[in-house]
Amino acid sequence: MGLENGTKGNTGDFVFPTTHSSSKPLNSKPRRKRRNSSDDGGAKIIVALLAGAGAAFLLALIMLMSRLEADEVNNGLLNSNVGGARGVDDQIYLEEVAAGRASPALMKNSKERMRDRANRLVESIGKMEGVYDRKLKKFDKMFNLPKGNPLDALVHGADKQLDGMKAALEGKGAMPGHVDLMQDFKDAIGRDNAKEKRRKEKRAKKERANVESPDMTLDGEKPPHLYPLFPPMPPRTMAEELFGKKIITDTLQHDKPTIAGVIAVLQRFLQNLHQMLIDNKNAKTPDEVIEKYFALVMNYLEPLEEAYRDRSIFPIREDGSIFMSLGAYRDHLLGETLRQAFKTAAYPDKLFVGAVVQNCFGIDVQCRTGVEVKGKDKHGHPITEISDRGPDVNGIEQFCTDPDYAKYCERGQIRALYVNETESNGPTTARYFASKLWGGETYFLQADAHLRFAKEWDRLYAEEVQLAKKYPKAVLSAYPPGFSEEDPPYHGGSQGTRLCTCVFSDSNVEHRILRINTGNMCRGEEEAPSQIAYIAAGFFFARAEFLIDVPFDPYLPWCFMGEEIALSLRAWTHGWDIYAPRKNLIAHQYRPGRMGLPKFWENTGRVFGRPGPGFNTLLQTITIQRIKHMVGYPSSTREALEGLNYQIVLTEFEHYGPGETRTMTEFLEHTNIDVQNEKCGHIGWCNDCTLP
Repeated sequence: MGLENGTKGNTGDFVFPTTHSSSKPLNSKPRRKRRNSSDDGGAKIIVALLAGAGAAFLLALIMLMSRLEADEVNNGLLNSNVGGARGVDDQIYLEEVAAGRASPALMKNSKERMRDRANRLVESIGKMEGVYDRKLKKFDKMFNLPKGNPLDALVHGADKQLDGMKAALEGKGAMPGHVDLMQDFKDAIGRDNAKEKRRKEKRAKKERANVESPDMTLDGEKPPHLYPLFPPMPPRTMAEELFGKKIITDTLQHDKPTIAGVIAVLQRFLQNLHQMLIDNKNAKTPDEVIEKYFALVMNYLEPLEEAYRDRSIFPIREDGSIFMSLGAYRDHLLGETLRQAFKTAAYPDKLFVGAVVQNCFGIDVQCRTGVEVKGKDKHGHPITEISDRGPDVNGIEQFCTDPDYAKYCERGQIRALYVNETESNGPTTARYFASKLWGGETYFLQADAHLRFAKEWDRLYAEEVQLAKKYPKAVLSAYPPGFSEEDPPYHGGSQGTRLCTCVFSDSNVEHRILRINTGNMCRGEEEAPSQIAYIAAGFFFARAEFLIDVPFDPYLPWCFMGEEIALSLRAWTHGWDIYAPRKNLIAHQYRPGRMGLPKFWENTGRVFGRPGPGFNTLLQTITIQRIKHMVGYPSSTREALEGLNYQIVLTEFEHYGPGETRTMTEFLEHTNIDVQNEKCGHIGWCNDCTLP
């Protein structure tokens, strides 16, 4: 919608222009309209000066100061090289005394002449200041100049110079040095213009964020919570600075949430997390770090959680729109993933993305590679190396500056939260942040940021989930097939994988946590999707009500393993059934360690001054107990955790644990898991595709 016939106010409301009545008498004297002083920059002050008596006044002031300086230099009063305020007369006398040619009378006459001259100058300066103070007040009243304008700076400098001269003439200090008032005035004008330019750019950015988008509800009205639009670039844009604190208070206290307000809340948390990590770089134990992290969550994130507990923060739009949650850790494929998603979508105007961009921006730290394999030693063992590298590529910037896709960024379909690498602490936190960028879209899709898509994937997934018997409480999930960057375009259509098996990890790093895996394939002739046992964190698709029933947990930092069993148990006990899509419509780049890509646990080691994954493993040892307690591990009961002094991991657990529609015990029976003996049994109904 254009703005040709009106203007848009700061609040985003459309304001029609007013018309002026012509009923006033022709001889009526028009009233002077005073401008808002905040709109006056240096250039406008110059125009004002030239438009009235100000130009003459300014010139007179500068000439007077220059003349005064020139006169007194000639008289020796400003020449610090020959005695400063004493003047040349005294210096000449001292030279005569040294030569034996001076008399006391000469010194007396010299002092009297100096005193008389000083008194006359002080009197002249006082009169001049009084005259020009009155002129300045009149001038300011005429033009309503803002406080701190370049003319104010000029006059302040002149006053300071005159006061210094008076003090020197009265014997109270050295005579001030020469100043170039005209150059000072020009410099002040330049600074004021630069300030005004920055202010205009900020205002223009805010106005662009308020531009009306084609995103409408079915009745033709735009959802108010999507506005003001928070721009996805540049990375260091702060929502609170752009829109003010009101967006936070409206979101947290007045039940008027906006995506911009949510982003502002998340950015506040990240700012405080940044400082906490700096303050605790040398923490002696992981317990100290966990305790302070949980305190930050309670202070900055829990108010948002509590404000919208058990209800949707935004109304769900029944327009078939899709929200795609992407957590990207230093991902060089994010930009291409976005291009592919929109290029292949049947309805790109209904696709919205919430991307958490965890990058090394090269601002506070030197960026590093991951562990790269450089070769093998004589025993056949890999030779590895971590090297310095430049800042990470910004996939959002790649996408938003592409002429073919920039419109989606301008419309607010790309929502980005930038996280410094130093504040990144694993996929569970990134997915929590990304879920908060949801804006009322019909469907919620969670995926990784290195994907390829089949044609019309969005329409086909929506149709597939609607065929599930339990829809609308149905979740589609699978491990997508892999791809390499040199592969041809992806067309999809292969049979969907079925997540029907699990195993208790025997790795010390993974703490015996449950890991899920694939099972048998179906025959491929089914008329509708059938149920599976587990949800893959790297791809699932459901209606957005999933976020109300199974909100993402903010209390799982530094945790890499266990998110899939936690998602599966929570979803199923809240009444959601899990289904495998019959056909694959996306492909995923699987990333073995030999690719040398950065890992978040390497960053954790650098943040805490302990290179390597060791300190992250110690942190995960504590936080993973939250998941093990949820699943029912005997070693992670409340009593056991209290004995280990790990009870902090149960903070707000009642809001992020199993549901009440079905019990945890029923889930374990449903999936044939024996937690007591740490064994996973065969799941017949899942592998045989018999449960609709």
